Amino acid sequence: MTDFSSTGPLPARPLYAGDFADPMVLLVDGTYYAYGTGLHGEAGVRAFECLSSPDLRQWTSHGGVLEPVSPERQDYWAPEVARHGDTFYMYYSVGQGDKGHQLRVAAAPHPLGPFQDLGHSLTPDEPFAIDPHPFQAPDGSWWLFYARDDLTTDRPGTVLAVAPLHDMVRMGPSQTILRASGDWQVYQRSRSMYGAVYDWHTLEGPFVLWREGRFHLLYAGGAWTNESYGVGHAVADHPLGPWTEPLPGANVLRTGGHLRGPGHVSVTQQAGQDILVFHAWDEARTRRQLHAAPLRWAGGLPTALPGQET
Repeated sequence: MTDFSSTGPLPARPLYAGDFADPMVLLVDGTYYAYGTGLHGEAGVRAFECLSSPDLRQWTSHGGVLEPVSPERQDYWAPEVARHGDTFYMYYSVGQGDKGHQLRVAAAPHPLGPFQDLGHSLTPDEPFAIDPHPFQAPDGSWWLFYARDDLTTDRPGTVLAVAPLHDMVRMGPSQTILRASGDWQVYQRSRSMYGAVYDWHTLEGPFVLWREGRFHLLYAGGAWTNESYGVGHAVADHPLGPWTEPLPGANVLRTGGHLRGPGHVSVTQQAGQDILVFHAWDEARTRRQLHAAPLRWAGGLPTALPGQET
């Protein structure tokens, strides 16, 4: 593996032994904070485990950091945190299984929280919305990328959308920006959804970067439950698009070596190097664990391939 910092290469195995799906890493004042799906706000337990690290190698768990929105056990998925001024905003979805997920936002004065929900759904008109990703463009504008269900496309399923943020807690109108384009994005054939049966496709887990004068969208596609899961890439000159895919397939990251079903990425930096953070299944397929690898750029295209040394 590339030695990209003075502290040496990242470990070749998971960075944290526990279940830590949909990871997002935020660098704040020299400390890395990782947030992931896992804790679901059971009675007396905050949702979303948070880890901290000085170097991306050694991690300390701080337990759950989001105060649940209700006393009932629900599914809390895919938190992402953005800093704006002196406040940290956590975007996430909550629902029951694959039904009724809505995007919400919580706030805290510190990365470790506790985050308090701000009291309303960001997507009240969506039947299913997950995986929010707040992004600040070079012009200072804020955008919220996310995944939602769409039955109007030739490949029905979960697609990617974006909406402007009027402020950190109010969304403008959203529009779909990327739909499934290939069989590698099939989640399940003959899936019963919304009173009908579909060959269901899934795009989810959007994460956007501004590099070399363009917007770059990394996303997960396929079925998170198996080895079809991988990471694709699209580019655009504006957050609203049009977004195009320079290469087909999971060209950023996919199953290979000891990695099984890697996906749902975020990107942080160390010593000027982009670091791709993602989850992958353990060998027993009992948990999705935290991994990281250098994200390399060649010809304007990002990849954690070849080698898959993580």
